[in-house]
Amino acid sequence: MSDVQRTVRRSGPRLSRGGRLLLVALLCALVILAVLFVLRLLRGPQPEARLTVPEGQRAEQIYAAADKALHLAKGSTAKAARTAHLKLPDEAKGNPEGYLFPATYPIREETTPASLLAYMVDTANQRLADDRIASYRTVVIASIVQAEADRPSDMGKVARVIDNRLARNMPLQMDSTLNYALGRSTLNTSHADTRLDSPYNTYKRSGLPPTPIDSPGADALKAAGAPPKGDWLYFVTVKPGDTRFTADYQEHLQNVREFNKRQKDGGGTGQAQGG
Repeated sequence: MSDVQRTVRRSGPRLSRGGRLLLVALLCALVILAVLFVLRLLRGPQPEARLTVPEGQRAEQIYAAADKALHLAKGSTAKAARTAHLKLPDEAKGNPEGYLFPATYPIREETTPASLLAYMVDTANQRLADDRIASYRTVVIASIVQAEADRPSDMGKVARVIDNRLARNMPLQMDSTLNYALGRSTLNTSHADTRLDSPYNTYKRSGLPPTPIDSPGADALKAAGAPPKGDWLYFVTVKPGDTRFTADYQEHLQNVREFNKRQKDGGGTGQAQGG
C-alpha cells in the first residue's frame, strides 16, 4: 500500500473524548424531552386553576384565598389592593369591599394579585350595570342584606326593613355591621359590644356604615335595588327557615323572647335584628 493511500484512510473525522460526552448528553436530553412530551399528551389537557369567591365573603377573606391560589406570601393581595387603581366609585375611596364580585375566576400563569382584583371589580361593575344599579348606597345595603337574610326569599323584606328604618331615622341595629367592625361572625351580641365606638356600629350610630361589609351576590343586589313594599321595621330569624317580619314592636319583642329561649335551650341557630 502506498503512502498516499495510507494518508487518505487516516484523514476521516474523529471526535475527542469531550466531544463524545457532549454528544451523549445532548442525546439524553432529547430523549428526556421526548418522554415528557409523550407523557403530557397521554395525560391530556390539565384543569385550569380557579378561585371561587362565595357570596358574603369579606375582602380580607378574599385576599387570603387569592394569596393561596396564587402561591404568594400572606398579605400580598391586600397590599396590591391599595395600589391596583381599581375601577371603583369615588365613595369607595379605593376600598374594594363590596366590589369583589362572588364568582369563579381562572388563575393563569400570568395572573397577578392586581389583575385578579381588577377582574373581580370589572365583573361587579358589569353586573351592577346589567341590573341598573349605579348607587354605592345600594351596594352597602345589599352587603347588609347578604349578611342578615336567612335565605334568598327573605332578602327583599330585609332590604325593606333597612329602607324603612333609614326613612324614619331609626338606627339599623344590625349585628352584621358590628361583627364587621370586630372582625368576627357571631349571633351573640352583648351590650358591651353595642357600645363600641366605630362607624360600623349601627346600634350606636344612625345611617348606613361607610362601606359595604362583604361581597353581595346577585340576589342581594336585586333585593336592595328594588325591595318589595311593606311597613316592616323589625325581623327575627327564630330558627333556620323561620324569619318573622313585623311593624309592631310588641310582636317583635315576643318573637325575640322566643328566639332567646331557643338559644338558651340550645335549639339551633337564629338571629334577632332590628331591636
